[in-house]
Parts: sequence; structure tokens; C-alpha cells
Amino acid sequence: MSDKEYGKEQFLKIEDHLLHDNCPSEYLEQISGEPWFSDYPFSMLLKLKDTPQSKRYHPEGSVWAHTMMVVNEAAKRRRESKSERTLMWAALLHDIGKPGTTKIKREKITSYNHDFEGEQLTEDFLSCFTGDVSWIKSVAKLVKYHMHILYITEKLPFGDAVKMKQETDVNEVALLGLCDRIGRGNSDPDYEKEIIRKFQKMMLR
Repeated sequence: MSDKEYGKEQFLKIEDHLLHDNCPSEYLEQISGEPWFSDYPFSMLLKLKDTPQSKRYHPEGSVWAHTMMVVNEAAKRRRESKSERTLMWAALLHDIGKPGTTKIKREKITSYNHDFEGEQLTEDFLSCFTGDVSWIKSVAKLVKYHMHILYITEKLPFGDAVKMKQETDVNEVALLGLCDRIGRGNSDPDYEKEIIRKFQKMMLR
């Protein structure tokens, strides 16, 4: 079996666990220690383990720790999605742009533009295993817009609601965003659900 074939086999195993496990993080934690997980493109995920986050917003720790929580939250809600496969891969890859954008200055940790950087990295990752360009784009656009809940509800200048509506499904963004916001150490699920409802209401205007 070639390296490419072996990589595709591992990709499909990950996908199976994403789509069927109650807690996909258990399998992901297990394979993250395998030698092949340090090979490209899986190494893009491995880098999440060494990428720190602001303790104020992410007391759970690294980007990897956060991602595992988000994936488990998405698994609870995947049946609410129009495409479980798209949602689950977006949940796993949503912060793939953080390793390359994270900066530490005077003990402040930021990862500005990780959502936009993540769009291309998501395409790069998935393109290694499938030629389904339409599906790859659907995952990448969710990654690109997963921060728009914050941008829109807080009226920040980074958001582009018009373009978001053109390029992806707002309700899918909301679903991924809910998983992202709940999947952290200090979240208040009821509060986060209210933010999501506010976002969806604003998008209906």
C-alpha cells in the first residue's frame, strides 16, 4: 500500500468516527500519538496541540483541547445539519488556521485572521483525500465564516454578512458556531444559544 493509499484509509477511518461516535475525540486522541499523524496533511492537526490560546477565552488549554470539545459538541448535534459530513469535518478543521496566525505579545495570545487563513488550509487538507471540489468548498466556507457570529452580533468591522449569505448556509454557520462557543472550558450553553438566536435573527433582516 502506497503512502497516499494509507493516508486515504486513515482519512476514511477518521470520517467514520466523526459520523458515528458519540465522542469522536476519544479516537482522535488515540491516533494523534501514531507516527503517521506527524505526516502531512495530518501534521496540520498535530500542530494544534502545540498552539496555545488565551486563558481568558479558552481555559481548556491548547487549540487541540478546544477542537476536541467542539468535535464532541458537533457529534451531539450533527443530525440537525443538512450535511453531517460537512459539519463534522468543519468542526475538526475550524481552527486549522490558528497555528500559523497565533502570536504572543506581552503575554497576550491572539490569532487574528485564523478563520480566513483556515479556508485555504481546509481546502489543502481535504484535497489530499478527495477530488470532490464542491464538498471541499462547503467545508472550507464554514471554516471561513465560523467567527462571523461574533463579528455580526458585536457589529465588528471584520464581518461580511452579504458575502457569507452568498457563499454558505447561515444556519449551518450558526450550528457550527454554537458547537465552537460551547466547546470551551468556561461556556454557558444557555447564553451561547441566545447569542446564536440573535445572530440568526439579524441574518433574517
